[in-house]
Amino acid sequence: MSKIYFVRHGETVWNVENKICGATDSPLTEKGHEQAVETAKNILALNVSADLILYSPLSRAKDTAMHISEILGVPAKEEPRLFEQNFGKYESTARDGKEFHEMKKGFVHRFGGGESMLQLAQRVYNLLDELKEQPGKIFILVAHNGIARVVQSYFYEMTNDEFASFGIKNCEVREYELTENTL
Repeated sequence: MSKIYFVRHGETVWNVENKICGATDSPLTEKGHEQAVETAKNILALNVSADLILYSPLSRAKDTAMHISEILGVPAKEEPRLFEQNFGKYESTARDGKEFHEMKKGFVHRFGGGESMLQLAQRVYNLLDELKEQPGKIFILVAHNGIARVVQSYFYEMTNDEFASFGIKNCEVREYELTENTL
């Protein structure tokens, strides 16, 4: 059995401004860097013996992963499939916009030039399937809220409304077990 610890990146400038980041590279704030260091210390206190940290190419996830890697002494590697979903015309708009929230319930919509939920799920599910084939390994994935939603759906059944409204906080850590019985 393999394990995954999923970590959302630290706070970004656009998180503070309540904007959708998506595929746009919004840097960590000073608080975001502090959150990443604190998260690494918390993981260390749990005695997690991770084999590898995989992170999104976007700087907010990479910077978070580098803090965790340095403190834990675990190698880190960029994983393009963890790149946040491209929300097309909604990038830089308000995160709590009603139209955007409704669009997230449509799995084939490409957000006016972005990436559909189905396209996103395909690449993330493929990655998780590959990690499942490495029994006994422990991975830390550092990515984004959109990726967190797909990872959660890989392990647990969700309604469309649950999927669309699911989210985790900056630097929140979720633990998952990859078994043969994983969906």
